[in-house]
Amino acid sequence: MLSIRKEEELLRVIYEDDALLVVNKPAGLVCHPTKTDCLSSLVARLRIYQGYCPLRMGPGDCIYCPDGTCPWDVEETDTVPPVNLINRLDRETSGVVLTTKNYEAARVMGKLMRDGKIKKTYQAIVKGVPEPAAGLIDQPLGDDEQSPVIVKDCVRPDGTPARTAYRLIRSFERDGVTYSLLDVFPDTGRKHQIRIHLAWIGCPVVGDKLYGEDERCYLDLVEGRLTEEQRRRLILPWHALHARSLTYTTWDGQTRSFECEPEPWFREFAGM
Repeated sequence: MLSIRKEEELLRVIYEDDALLVVNKPAGLVCHPTKTDCLSSLVARLRIYQGYCPLRMGPGDCIYCPDGTCPWDVEETDTVPPVNLINRLDRETSGVVLTTKNYEAARVMGKLMRDGKIKKTYQAIVKGVPEPAAGLIDQPLGDDEQSPVIVKDCVRPDGTPARTAYRLIRSFERDGVTYSLLDVFPDTGRKHQIRIHLAWIGCPVVGDKLYGEDERCYLDLVEGRLTEEQRRRLILPWHALHARSLTYTTWDGQTRSFECEPEPWFREFAGM
């Protein structure tokens, strides 16, 4: 495999066979391709891993290869191998992402996902202590029409049904503030569901720039003006939400499970 700039990892592979490629997506990496460079999205990195130029740049100005020369001929990459994300994570959420290498695997795994047969477990560090210590948040979600942030949703009675179960692992204190480490089990897969639901019960995810204490942090981040004071108040570089495991049972009764640990900054803050 080619070297990465500044010793950067291309992919953190959890499992791979002829049909599946399961990876641990780092916090800060978007899933879908962007127009910046060939390392800027998970899909682009998956394409590099399969051996072709994700941006079709041709020879020259390659950010992936140390000598700056793209190793793949654009003419040879006209037929793009399929890269299918069965589950997706927000940019700042780390953890397990299941991808497929062919259309048949994508069809089978996609049906399992749509039928609710792929179960996901997350871990989150939140402010405060949830009451009760374990429960089910059953609150519909929809557009937050009061927010200047277009992508922001909220709990609203006319929204789409959404259910999130949680369980307290333990609580701890840092600098006089109480935090909790939770296991979280989304029963549905709405946009920003876990973050919205946890904030709704008074336990926002630590470092959440959109559903935390001040949504202006999100706007300032997007517009490139997030201050050091705002970063200090956010406490962590990314929001503390990690997709810990993904489990499914196939048509023949076989159960498969994939798991990965949270990132070092997450584990350090939680004392894991």
